[in-house]
Formats: sequence, C-alpha cells, structure tokens
Amino acid sequence: MCGRYVMARAIGDLVAEAEAEADANLELRQSWNIAPTTEVPIILERIVDGRAVRQAHIAKWGLVPGWAKDPAVGVRAFNARSETVLEKPTFRSAVKSKRCAVPAEGYYEWLSAGTAKGTKRPFYVHPKDDSVIFFAGLYEWWKDPEKAEDDPDRWLLSTTILTTDAPSEGSGVGVLDELHRLHDRLPIPLSSDSMAEWLDPENKDAPTLVDLVRSEAYAVATGWQLREVGSAVGNVRNNGPELIEPISGLF
Repeated sequence: MCGRYVMARAIGDLVAEAEAEADANLELRQSWNIAPTTEVPIILERIVDGRAVRQAHIAKWGLVPGWAKDPAVGVRAFNARSETVLEKPTFRSAVKSKRCAVPAEGYYEWLSAGTAKGTKRPFYVHPKDDSVIFFAGLYEWWKDPEKAEDDPDRWLLSTTILTTDAPSEGSGVGVLDELHRLHDRLPIPLSSDSMAEWLDPENKDAPTLVDLVRSEAYAVATGWQLREVGSAVGNVRNNGPELIEPISGLF
C-alpha cells in the first residue's frame, strides 16, 4: 500500500519535470508527511482544441466516484489494487478515461516482520537520483448536491494511487529483495514511456494499460533505495525535512 509520502518540490520544478502546464494561481504546499484526505498535486491530460494538453491540478487524496452520495467514501479509497481496479465500482469508470500520475519524491512504509510485537519500523523509499516518482493514479470529479450551481467549491477533484504485488523473493536485485521484505504491496511507478500512454485520454483500452504499468513497475523500482527513518513520521502532525533523515542501517 501507499499511505504516506513526500512531495516538497516547488510547483515550477514539478511542472518542468512533468512537462506539464499549471494555472498561475496553483499553490502547492510542501509536505514531508502527506496522508490520505489531504490535497495533493496530480498530473493529467485533457483534450483542448483538439489536442492533448498535460496539466497539473490539486486533488484530494482518496477517490470519490461521481455516484457517491457523500465524499466520505474517499477515506478508504486512497489506494486501488491494480488486480481488481477494472471491476471495482469505485474505480472501474475512472480507469477507462480518468487516469493520472501522482508525483512523489518518495514514500514511507512500515516494516513489521522481525520487530517486537506491536512495533513497526518506518522506512523511506525514494529514487537514488532524487528524481520525482510518478505513480499510476486515477482521478474523479464529484459534484456536491448540497452546494449551489454557481458555488466554485461544488466540484471536488479526488485521486487514488494504484498498487501491485511487491517483488518476489530472490529476484537477485538488492532493492527489489528489500521491497519484498518491507511490505507485500508496492505503489506502481511509471516510466516516462508508460506515463505518456497512461495519461492519454483518448486511449480507452484500460486492461492493456493496467497490464503495461504493472509489467514495468519493478524495472522502475530498481532505481530506488530504502533507508530507515525515525518514528516521528507516524504522527501526521509532524512535518519537515527531518522526517526523511536516516537513523540506522537497513533491516
């Protein structure tokens, strides 16, 4: 799963790396401890004047499908299992035409195996070269029936991150074996090529696209590294660059 991550890039740096456009009024709050239900940046493509335009937007983390009676459903929908995303009512509409990329500088995962009962050790997973990870995501627009038609807050943009099985044991690649021991799920990272295909709003072949991003996830993850960090990250009220500082050796 992916339940906490880091996105502290300035908006200008993010849109440059994503090769995207952003509204001049778009504000991106730095965070080293992003949790579900908070606002996060996403990258998507829309058809404007007959051509696909890549844009950066701000969305609530936790997908709220258009048919939901209230946005509370998003609390549990911050991750979508790629194995079932085509069938689950919450996600099956979005995966056909509302696919996005969720940028992150890294994410946190908690190791429970080999630790004292009731304790977990947090690790920070990030690219070795400090580039941005773009996770495969979905987005939806939800209209609040309680708000007036001219209320600018009537529409809620929300998002989720796709996950897949963690790498198998004994891959022979150090970081993949470490990811296997860390957790049984992995947020799906996009390569630059698969990101272009994933974002294409005119491509409706969702099954093929899901298979594509799943098949490339481990190859992208070979460029990552892990480090153990302090327990302060477990409290969402803690937020600062000190959260990603290492405290000891791996495992």
